[in-house]
Amino acid sequence: MPLPLYDAHNHLHDEWLAPHLATIERQLLDLGLVSAVVNGTSEADWPQVVEISRRTWICPSFGLHPWHVGNRSPAWLDQLQRLLEAHPAAGVGEIGLDRWMTDRACSDDPRLAGLRRAPLDEQLPAFRSQLSLAAALDRPATIHCLDAWGALHDSLRQAPALPACGFLIHAYSGPADLIKNFADLGAYFSFNGAFLDERKTRQRETFRHVPRARLLIETDSPAMPLPQAWRAHELPPSPVGSPVNHPGNLKATYHALAAFLGEPVATLASAVEDNFCRLFGPRTASEDARTSRPRIAA
Repeated sequence: MPLPLYDAHNHLHDEWLAPHLATIERQLLDLGLVSAVVNGTSEADWPQVVEISRRTWICPSFGLHPWHVGNRSPAWLDQLQRLLEAHPAAGVGEIGLDRWMTDRACSDDPRLAGLRRAPLDEQLPAFRSQLSLAAALDRPATIHCLDAWGALHDSLRQAPALPACGFLIHAYSGPADLIKNFADLGAYFSFNGAFLDERKTRQRETFRHVPRARLLIETDSPAMPLPQAWRAHELPPSPVGSPVNHPGNLKATYHALAAFLGEPVATLASAVEDNFCRLFGPRTASEDARTSRPRIAA
């Protein structure tokens, strides 16, 4: 019987995967995938997340990623709340804070082409508004953070409320000494297969400190490809020539992380299953009734 697999964070609606999606879906289900969280990142791609979430094994999530804060419309938050109310099992994400984009990214990085890079002072209110919305509706939030760990910790600690069900810091690459602080606030942490790169020693070692009851596994497909030696599935490169991460590499990530942590993969898979269902499990009818709450101010 296949190992039950759960992908805590990906972008299966991405245009780079679209030509291969039917084949990818068959492969994922054959591998033992039970559920996957598909994250929208902007107003432009939320409809694609709605469409792909018609598949019963997909958990949709809608949010404004910090890379897209600079291009948001005036009505983005109202639109997001209406979308969440229409999809009561959906999460809030991908949201977050990113100083890498503004301070270290190359000016010609193709991933940022056409985007106005909003400074952290502009990202913060957008993040806080979405976090408040997740708390009001008690939806799991999925958080992206690069080079802004102090600001993220302060925002979470100072938030008037956080989602009672918890939140995910995806592909956690922050300091090990902040893990307990984040966990005390309700955080889960997902391991990404890109951390298997021999140059990512610090990121791998950080996961020795993650509480087992807060550990998840993700692909971030089509981004964050595994090192070549670990790839069990391949896809053609992107239009700009970069490798495209096949979500089927989730299984290799399970096995690699289990070996790294020194435990049977079945034991790890059981813990990840429990954690995934606790965070992203179905909302109840009484929880769905929260859609009548007042709107969150931007």
